Amino acid sequence: MCTMVRAVHKDHAGIRVDYVNAPGASSRETETHPGLRMMRVVAVSFGLLCILQVSLNVCLRVLFYTPNTQMFDQETVCKNVTPREDKLRKLTDVYFKEGWVYFHPSVYFISSTTKTWQESRKDCLQRQADLVIIDTKEEQDFTRQFHKLTWIGLYNNTVTGEWTWVDGTPLKKSYWGTGEPNKFEGKDEGCVEIRFFELENSWNDIPCIDRNFWICEKKYYI
Repeated sequence: MCTMVRAVHKDHAGIRVDYVNAPGASSRETETHPGLRMMRVVAVSFGLLCILQVSLNVCLRVLFYTPNTQMFDQETVCKNVTPREDKLRKLTDVYFKEGWVYFHPSVYFISSTTKTWQESRKDCLQRQADLVIIDTKEEQDFTRQFHKLTWIGLYNNTVTGEWTWVDGTPLKKSYWGTGEPNKFEGKDEGCVEIRFFELENSWNDIPCIDRNFWICEKKYYI
């Protein structure tokens, strides 16, 4: 049996009787204070938003690999979205859905079909990128992990006779395979592929009309 306590109040409007611990008291209290229900809904919604934000941060930590740097600063959960977080979301929404991968400080597209060197570069340019330029050991190791013979953005400049990157800079640091470049059997081997099955030094010059997979690169600083 519920205990019922009755309190009598006098005011200008007359006498009012309040029941405490009476059956249905809590529902009447909610009806009397509709703002209380709204406050509870807001509190629960805010909590769910925090949980979703934490989940997003964890997922992005797993998806992205940035050598020698942290992908996220130590920020308080549920703050306003920072420009860096906004770029990460755009990276996920735009590039990842199209098959790109991120490796600091660029995004890379690895083809699933084969083309000549010129055709491959044309595809990259249409993607507002270009064939990959390898200028660090880390990037060299990265490009070898896809287990494909792929074109890179290095070619023999017929004007200067020097190996040149697609951005016009001359080759400085190279990763030629043993005996390369060699113009095998006197062929005009003016373009470069990267071999995944060899050691760190894995570049090979071959004719530009051969067909290979290719890697596009686009700088994307976060």
